[in-house]
Amino acid sequence: MGHQLTQQDIDKMEAEIEHRKLVVRKELLEAVKEARAQGDLSDNFEYYAAKREKNRNEGRIRYLDRMIRTATIVEAQTAPDEVGIGDEIIVEFEEDHETESLRLVTTVASDSLNNCVSIEAPIGKSIRGHKVGERVYVEMGKNAGFYLCIKEIRKASKEH
Repeated sequence: MGHQLTQQDIDKMEAEIEHRKLVVRKELLEAVKEARAQGDLSDNFEYYAAKREKNRNEGRIRYLDRMIRTATIVEAQTAPDEVGIGDEIIVEFEEDHETESLRLVTTVASDSLNNCVSIEAPIGKSIRGHKVGERVYVEMGKNAGFYLCIKEIRKASKEH
């Protein structure tokens, strides 16, 4: 099974693929061609650098295409009082009474440094669909986990 993505995620990836195929690919092919024209390829750093960039671009295209083909599309919208994708959630960790602000996102947008938690991560799976005031158990593995309480939900804007 692939990643859980919204239609907006899929649309962004398709746009990136198109840009990489129509614009970036042509630029990189031209760079390879120009570097090759400089002569002896055995000592031609520019040629190898251009080939490496061309291969990176092709790899990114294949990666995005595979993500799209294997993805499960999920709905971003939830009930107004439930935790959904794109929402900012204030949670309190029961063990130490610390509060933290999290944003629930799909895997492609997850960023732990900015508190963007994937819907496929243990916390994301646990809080999705819950309401303010609910106590939620976050399972971290066999016989391991913790409780948190949902304190506030700030709904995502429509274009999120």
